[in-house]
Amino acid sequence: MSNNQGYELNWDATIENDGTFEIVPAGDYDFEVLGFERGRHNGSDKIPPCGKVIISIRLKSATAETTINHNLLMFSTLEWKLCEFFTGIGQRKKGEKFQMNWNKVVGGRGRCKVSIRKWLGNNGQEMESNQIDKFYEPEENTPAFQQGVF
Repeated sequence: MSNNQGYELNWDATIENDGTFEIVPAGDYDFEVLGFERGRHNGSDKIPPCGKVIISIRLKSATAETTINHNLLMFSTLEWKLCEFFTGIGQRKKGEKFQMNWNKVVGGRGRCKVSIRKWLGNNGQEMESNQIDKFYEPEENTPAFQQGVF
């Protein structure tokens, strides 16, 4: 189901693309859902094994653009994150009971808060990546034209 425009390489393929992984500054960004994949969380100290969804999201501002993957775990204590995501793309209203429909998330748009996550890699070197901290609830749409208002 992913729409990442990639393809599988065979074992003796010729390669040359070094990639362009860019970190965007922390802040608020408009986003678009490009695709998703269903996966499995292997379990951790806090969450047992469960399903997960890996969402491919394009972040965009006036000065920066990048694509990141965001994981949503299918576990009851993290249900609020699923609610926040579906509310953020305008498919659900806050507080509303809602049946998730993953086939309608591609193309979803909204606004989110992004931070920079730092960690030590296996080689001991400090690494960085962007992560989404919050999906914002869409603002009420104001009409483009209001009679008597200039």
